Amino acid sequence: MVSIKEVARLAGVSDKTVSRVVNREPNVRADTFTRVQRVIAETGYVPNMAARHMRSSRSNTMGIITDYISTTPYSGNIVRGIQDWAAANGRTVLLANTNGHLDKELESWKMFMAHRIEGALYVTMYHRIASPERGSVTLPSMLINCRSAKEESEASIEPDDFQGSRDLTRFVLARGHRRIGYLRLNPKLLGAEERHTAFRATVREAGLGESDIDVRLGMEGPIGSERNHVYREARSLLEKANRPSVLMCGNDEMALQAYLAALGMGLQIPQDVSIVGFDDFQPVSLALKPELTTAALPYYDLGYRGAERLDSTIAGKPLASRTLTLDCPLVVRSSCAPV
Repeated sequence: MVSIKEVARLAGVSDKTVSRVVNREPNVRADTFTRVQRVIAETGYVPNMAARHMRSSRSNTMGIITDYISTTPYSGNIVRGIQDWAAANGRTVLLANTNGHLDKELESWKMFMAHRIEGALYVTMYHRIASPERGSVTLPSMLINCRSAKEESEASIEPDDFQGSRDLTRFVLARGHRRIGYLRLNPKLLGAEERHTAFRATVREAGLGESDIDVRLGMEGPIGSERNHVYREARSLLEKANRPSVLMCGNDEMALQAYLAALGMGLQIPQDVSIVGFDDFQPVSLALKPELTTAALPYYDLGYRGAERLDSTIAGKPLASRTLTLDCPLVVRSSCAPV
């Protein structure tokens, strides 16, 4: 294994200069930094992280605790955002996946403490209320895609599901739709309730009454093992004599089932019925034909900016607000036509 002394010799600098380059410290000339980096790449030198931690009393490591994210495709971009921020800022990331088990969660916090992790990012796949199970472990932390039941003591970063649903509903109304079918996500999810609340508030503002909308529960039950009624309810809505001109779906996977229900009845999208989703889960939203109009969850930015906020917390810098919400931008494609 190549030593720091060998790298210093080949680069024509001191051991301390190599250390400064590795740690991205200031006061290193640009040409020296480039030369040392080139030697490190050519020799395959790997810094002794344990020794660095002993000297500096810092690990420069963030921990990530997830429920189902690392085993599912839905919100893995949160983790990618965290990793990209860490790579750009000289941090290491340690990931622990709990599969939603509280005992594994508690073990993960203890493991972070044992490894002298400087702070932890607590990340959930669904936007929901969360109660991190830390035991006696105290570490700076940031909740991502979730909110603590004890809001005053937990900093978080979340998607603005209310804003995303409001903009999507306004778009549908602007296209002239006045008979709207709405397929709800599981009411146990915070994001699902915010989307539904925004939908109802927006149609009321537009002057629509209860007779103009038909809300159906598409999913219900324990989070992670819900009962799925989407296809049945979508078909029921489309079989009505005065069927909705548009189906608004709680997420893009629901929209996929709405497509199947409509196509199974010989209906064309959007000529006979328009359909919109939420999330912009692109394996679905771009694979559907016509492509799906939806609102995009800012997963990558949640991770990237969540890591940034945690770093500020570790450094003792005050946050402008305990909760930061990021917009869910409207993504207009071809699945929603004017009436």
